[in-house]
Amino acid sequence: MAGIDYWLADARRGQEMRWMKRFAPTHWTVNFPRPMMASVVTTGADSLRVDALFYGSGDLAGLIWEAADGWSHPLLAYETARDFRACVLRFRWRSGGLRQLDETHGPTLTIEGRDAAGNPRAWYVRLWNYASGVPEDAVITLNFAAMEGGFLLPGEADPVWAGDVDRMFISLVPPDYDAGDTAFAGAVEGWAELSDMACDGAGAVLGTGDVMVPEHGLAMATGYDDCFNQTPERVVAAIHALGYRGAINHYVGMSHYFRLERVGAGLYVSLAGGVLNGPCAAWHRDFAARAKALGFDVIWSLSYELFDAHCWNDWKQRAENGDPALTGWVPPSTLLSPAHGGAMAYLQAVAGAFVFIGLEAGLPILFQVGEPWWWVVPGDGRICIYDDAARAAFGGSPVSIASIWGALDGAQCALLDQAGAVLAASTAALCAAVKAVAPGAVTHLLAYLPTILDPRAPEAKRANMPVGWASPAFDVLQLEDYDWVTEGRPGLTARGVELATARLGYPVEEQHYLAGFVLLGSQAAQWREIVAAAQASVARGTAATFVWALPQVCRDGFVAFRIDGEDGMQAFDDVLFPLAIGREASLSPVFSTQIVESPSGHERRSSDWADARLSFDAGPGVRSEADIGALIAFFRARRGAARGFRFSDPYDDRSGAMGQAPGPLDQRLGVGDGVQAAFQLMRYYGVGEDAQGRVITRPVAGTIRVAADGVEMVGGWSHEGMGIIAFDEPPGEGVVLTAGFRFDVPVRFAEDRLDINRATFAAGEAPSVPLVEIRE
Repeated sequence: MAGIDYWLADARRGQEMRWMKRFAPTHWTVNFPRPMMASVVTTGADSLRVDALFYGSGDLAGLIWEAADGWSHPLLAYETARDFRACVLRFRWRSGGLRQLDETHGPTLTIEGRDAAGNPRAWYVRLWNYASGVPEDAVITLNFAAMEGGFLLPGEADPVWAGDVDRMFISLVPPDYDAGDTAFAGAVEGWAELSDMACDGAGAVLGTGDVMVPEHGLAMATGYDDCFNQTPERVVAAIHALGYRGAINHYVGMSHYFRLERVGAGLYVSLAGGVLNGPCAAWHRDFAARAKALGFDVIWSLSYELFDAHCWNDWKQRAENGDPALTGWVPPSTLLSPAHGGAMAYLQAVAGAFVFIGLEAGLPILFQVGEPWWWVVPGDGRICIYDDAARAAFGGSPVSIASIWGALDGAQCALLDQAGAVLAASTAALCAAVKAVAPGAVTHLLAYLPTILDPRAPEAKRANMPVGWASPAFDVLQLEDYDWVTEGRPGLTARGVELATARLGYPVEEQHYLAGFVLLGSQAAQWREIVAAAQASVARGTAATFVWALPQVCRDGFVAFRIDGEDGMQAFDDVLFPLAIGREASLSPVFSTQIVESPSGHERRSSDWADARLSFDAGPGVRSEADIGALIAFFRARRGAARGFRFSDPYDDRSGAMGQAPGPLDQRLGVGDGVQAAFQLMRYYGVGEDAQGRVITRPVAGTIRVAADGVEMVGGWSHEGMGIIAFDEPPGEGVVLTAGFRFDVPVRFAEDRLDINRATFAAGEAPSVPLVEIRE
């Protein structure tokens, strides 16, 4: 496919838009406190349904409409409109298993915003006061220009000023709600449906994005834990509109799918009453149907990770001292022991339930075992292979491994081999359970390389990339390494993929790659590394490349697109312009400066470009008919201006002074921070903070020299292409990095036409051969 580039959009600026009705069913969301559960799905063009599951007398779910669209991609978001006074909302309300409309704490519309004086306010509008019908089946009419809060009207009327609203939500509570903390003996299910939804008035419509990004060849990965609050219709439509195709790699999550049973003061995952909780099952049935309708397949991803507070204690992996395996999420999740029969049987039941949903929707069954591993404690390298079930599987008294980091002896390596065999047996059993439900299922294994192939733990792969996973144990090997990618360590990515391929034997056409993700909005610059990793995956022929994940794509406004045309031509040929001709070229560096002159003659100058763009004329170097022949051949091979190439600048082609060999201390490369492992070659002009920096993307092979704190490094680094120097290990905090090199300029012919006249050339007139620098 063609190259991939990206753009971070913060708003629509001229892109396609359309009009949507305010309060469109697709754009409502839900929210609620743990451990209860709720979901919202659209059931028609003017209707939606909320399913809820309550575990205590204080549980409350909100069905939410927000004045500002905080969930959609900026190119798809509806406009912010805080004034609701010019609209009337009508809908039919039906419900079951909830407090009824006429009861205390019955469905209430909470409106949050500011009053006419700008003071923060909330109003509580009892829906029963605006209902016509019976308590569980009524038509509600809400005129936001004439609405009053309060339980009893008119005696307790609290006039609503709906001119500056942030959000509003309808509260849904169980029949025994008392705003307290009394635990229910069992889960209580409830539901509400809003149908025949209509919004009228001058404020009834909103502008919303209607972009359709061209297909770019990437696929999307997302997860239920991050989008459970939105309607599946909204989620799947966004993936399609942003140009993603193929399969959606859908992680079913670790905190929202399960049913819970009460034991003492705790709630623990349970198969009582079914496998999946009702709201989760309803959401995923709609998700599967929506995916199929838009031409997507779904890869159902299930991991060994589970929300810690609801995990049975004997199911958890444990370190040698008994500490449970806990991730860094807040609150934490834990990892299920592959050796525990009950834990693995539970996972098999969960997998079967999701696969059955896929079968009901008519989807081909694609199933992923997501990142199965024995947990390694990040702070000290302890491996969690010492839970009671694991100890029993390893003979009762397994050898001690204080830390998996560093060298291990023969007995310790043998224990890791045993752990790997147990892990491989558990994943094989999970896939077998899936195929018992769907015999034609295609199985996938997702391996997280930074943990499995951590350079500090050379033996970790024995336990966490066991030989029992070798082809054909799975149909597809999926690889992920977002820590390496976002830390700028492409060298580790390349070596990790190579090692995984060699160890497990899956050819590249049976591999997928997951690129991402950006954890925080403040880290949006990491999309550059993610796109580069995705492009590298495509270049090596990976069968499918996924972007992880949709919530971060929407938050940061990430837009992927293809470049270089539909034929996949590379825009750059890594060849040098004929050297003899280029030596006599003329040079024109060009900046772009905006100059505004005042009536008094004073000037204000603004530089538009951080670096000069170079133009050359190689014509003066054409000295013979042989040179003309070489030039024409080179021009035709580049297809005129279509393809770039290298050009050796006769006046500036090295890190130091002209005529001197490059030295490792010539130019600043960067300063280590203990995390970043990749640095861009730069050529600076001037001194200090005012120096003008030039990005070097085409260094000359064999000329690069690198130093750390003034000492040349003869190894431990490599040139990854495009002027990126990748270190095997991130340079330490404060280490000053420098480099020396020779470099070429990426250029193209300025025109698609080359004019050469034999008569004028014979008379001594040099042809014009204009070249222009390419920004890379």
